[in-house]
Amino acid sequence: MTTKRIAIAGFQHETNCFGVTKAGLHEFEMADSWPGMLHGTQVVSETTGMNLPIAGFAAAAKGVGFEVIPVLWCSAEPSAHVTDHAFETICEMMLSGIRDAGLIDGVYLDLHGAMVTESLADGEGELLRRVREEVGPELPLVASLDLHANISAEMIEHADYLSIFRTYPHLDMAETGARCVPVLQRLLAGETLYKAFQPVPYLVPLHAQHTGSAPFDEIYQLPTRFEQQEVLAEIALGFTAADFPDTGPSCVVYASKAEKASAVAEEIVNVFMSREADLDCSMLSLEEAVSTCRQRWERPVVLADVQDNAGAGGTSDTTGLLAALIEGGTKNALMGLFHDPESAKQAHTAGEGALIELAIGAKSDLAGQIPVIAEFEVLALGDGTCRYTGEMYGGGVATLGKTAALRLVGQEAEIDLVITSIRNQCLDCAHFTHIGLNPMNYAVICVKSTAHFRADFGPIAGDIFAVSSPGAFLCDLEKIPYACITRRLPKTRSASFSL
Repeated sequence: MTTKRIAIAGFQHETNCFGVTKAGLHEFEMADSWPGMLHGTQVVSETTGMNLPIAGFAAAAKGVGFEVIPVLWCSAEPSAHVTDHAFETICEMMLSGIRDAGLIDGVYLDLHGAMVTESLADGEGELLRRVREEVGPELPLVASLDLHANISAEMIEHADYLSIFRTYPHLDMAETGARCVPVLQRLLAGETLYKAFQPVPYLVPLHAQHTGSAPFDEIYQLPTRFEQQEVLAEIALGFTAADFPDTGPSCVVYASKAEKASAVAEEIVNVFMSREADLDCSMLSLEEAVSTCRQRWERPVVLADVQDNAGAGGTSDTTGLLAALIEGGTKNALMGLFHDPESAKQAHTAGEGALIELAIGAKSDLAGQIPVIAEFEVLALGDGTCRYTGEMYGGGVATLGKTAALRLVGQEAEIDLVITSIRNQCLDCAHFTHIGLNPMNYAVICVKSTAHFRADFGPIAGDIFAVSSPGAFLCDLEKIPYACITRRLPKTRSASFSL
């Protein structure tokens, strides 16, 4: 039997249409939370063992005897729109790589599903259209998507199968890529999979999408149940900062009979409708967050600065929560990650042990933000090479640039914080421990993250609270100036989201 040759590539971006800075080609070339741009054999060699979809696919493909032809893989930290230059350049690199691969039997793509460019509302839909045009209508084309994908009809049309993460925090990224392999085998054997696509009529803010909480702890059991009926059900929850007509939750179902696929898709949407009132979209005010810090906890209380999450296009330099903690005289608190290259450079110049006045944060020109000006002790300095230790990214390396651990001095409040030169979401305890700060030694831990932090900080937390502090990634959907959204806000038990 002839070995099947499968071309693989990845192009990842989650676009916050209300963000501050755009993603150009440089942002896709540089390393940040994930590796920098990878070409050819690097795609496999530099991702092996990592919790990435393309790594999971490559390992599973090798296990069934496929020959993998790696083309390109790249990602950029979530931000505002992808520039047209970056999109066109990367698309052409992918397409030329597929052409140069010679005779191939299939294509796998590692995508996000919420990419918006300067000129395209549906980046992945256009990318899949171009790849389909390149390889023809018969060649199997499969792709993996993020749980936060905003799925469009064009994406469904051009891909034979879309595999979607089932956990948030995303613990199953590699597994999701691997799940494409048996489906690709079926397609290569000539099997026909009928598709059914159903949108859910309401939006879900990201901080309410945690799959370990109701209602998604139940909803994400559905794909496994339907697999027992030989039906492939994939569910996305959408990325609410992408102002795009298809933004929002949806499901896509694949089955050997069209009517079965349609029936399962309808059943999934009915479950969404029946559980809508169980969504918890609540957030603490800054005053409530400070009050929470004054309570006695046996283990650290974790405050999530959910609207300043670099992993959702936030600037990671807003100061609302930090200023509130200082004003409230909060004791024994740890906070990060602040994206502040200017302050990091000043700390490195001053050296460890120095006392230095810094203007922390508010460097990104986000409206209404002012820096926190105070004196700090430089506790430690680092080059920003941070090896993840948590379950989600374990095995990978974050690139933070010049980094500093600082301690507030001359104030009633007791706060340590970590500042970086490259924007990263604070989702792993290693973001603190790599520079000598142990989160377990603090009464309060403040992370600039929306939900991914739960994987590593959840096990050590006395409790976890989302905090409503200003940022470029709004979780209060009523405050987002949407222009293109077609779905309504959710009807939930959170007073702040009442309609």
